[in-house]
Amino acid sequence: MQAILLAGGLGTRLRSVVSDRPKPMAPVGDRPFLEYVVHELSRCGIDEMIFAVGYKGGMVEAYFGDGSRFGVKASYAYEEELLGTAGAIKNAGRLTTADRFFVLNADTFYQMDYRRLIRAQEEMGLSMALVLRGVEDISRYGEAALTDGFLTGFNEKTNVPRPGTINGGVYLMTRGLLETIPEGKVSLENEMIPAWMREGRRLGGIVHDGYFIDIGVPEDYFRFQEDVKKGAVRW
Repeated sequence: MQAILLAGGLGTRLRSVVSDRPKPMAPVGDRPFLEYVVHELSRCGIDEMIFAVGYKGGMVEAYFGDGSRFGVKASYAYEEELLGTAGAIKNAGRLTTADRFFVLNADTFYQMDYRRLIRAQEEMGLSMALVLRGVEDISRYGEAALTDGFLTGFNEKTNVPRPGTINGGVYLMTRGLLETIPEGKVSLENEMIPAWMREGRRLGGIVHDGYFIDIGVPEDYFRFQEDVKKGAVRW
């Protein structure tokens, strides 16, 4: 299995504490955050990583090389300009060889069995399977909703604080869907997924309520460091 790891963002919200490297390369103990992500994917049988890199992307390649030191195969798709999430997937997609592949943000960490997403896609015949996660207040994010496993709402805004599910930013995508993404700067969340829903494409997935963290802001970056020290993060 292959995975595209989106590691090309500027990481501006974390710059106050990590200013000299890409956000996914933020140090956690004696290794970068991204190594935890790679290790978790590899543990689930995802053994080929395509790093979609931009800002200081050479640091990612210098560390992971061909991936052999980490038990995986690694390759790199560089952005000459910011392409947005879907644009970055399109750019990295030229390095994929499989009929389906995972896509995830390289600054987030899930402790989960990624094979659950494979099973959901196969059982429901999905063009894209995605992970939703439960939160106490969806008004901060925009709600994503499943009905009988199919995606029926996505990034729907509300001013009413209430618990619900939101997009978790992990996808299992087919090559056929990749080919519908236009060239250039395109957002997966704001453009492509809403368009695919309007077209009636089969999108669905699972809800994961286990360990998850996004290190995009300093307090969550520090929390992940503490979780690693406490042994809450599997290694």
